[in-house]
Amino acid sequence: MQNLILVGPMGAGKSTIGRLLAKELRLPFKDSDKEIEQRTGASIPLIFDVEGEGGFREREHAAIADLCLLNGVVLATGGGAVLQEDNRRALRSGGQVVYLCTSVDQQLERTSRDRNRPLLQAADPRAVLETLMAVRDPLYREIADIVVETDERPPRLVVMEILERLQALRHRESRDGTALS
Repeated sequence: MQNLILVGPMGAGKSTIGRLLAKELRLPFKDSDKEIEQRTGASIPLIFDVEGEGGFREREHAAIADLCLLNGVVLATGGGAVLQEDNRRALRSGGQVVYLCTSVDQQLERTSRDRNRPLLQAADPRAVLETLMAVRDPLYREIADIVVETDERPPRLVVMEILERLQALRHRESRDGTALS
């Protein structure tokens, strides 16, 4: 059984949808940000404060490299996990990648009260999210096997779409003779 890896911006629903997918597929759920917090004993905002974004990204790379070596898990990644080419390569080879795509408006709505988002502790969170999306959206799409919109959709509906699309993808791969991971 290969891994199912969720990528996308903050507020796309990766953790919520990941937990539901894991339950539906009867697989363990892993979250790269939670893994980093467990390894360091510190919160993501504290890591950013002490080590800066560069220090956090180094820790994120180590966690993603290890998590992608697991077999048969649902993995939710942090929004910036795709920034490093090594991470993109690990994610791509680590399983089937689902990009949970969402609008900046939806991100603002979902993250407005969350103080655990260091990059959003700015005067203009919308501008930050727009800048992040401009850089990251092409990277998410580069590694995604499936792109699913999450705007104003109940998580269960998103999960059902992902499962249907994965089944169709696997059917197409087996029909075309493409090796399944």
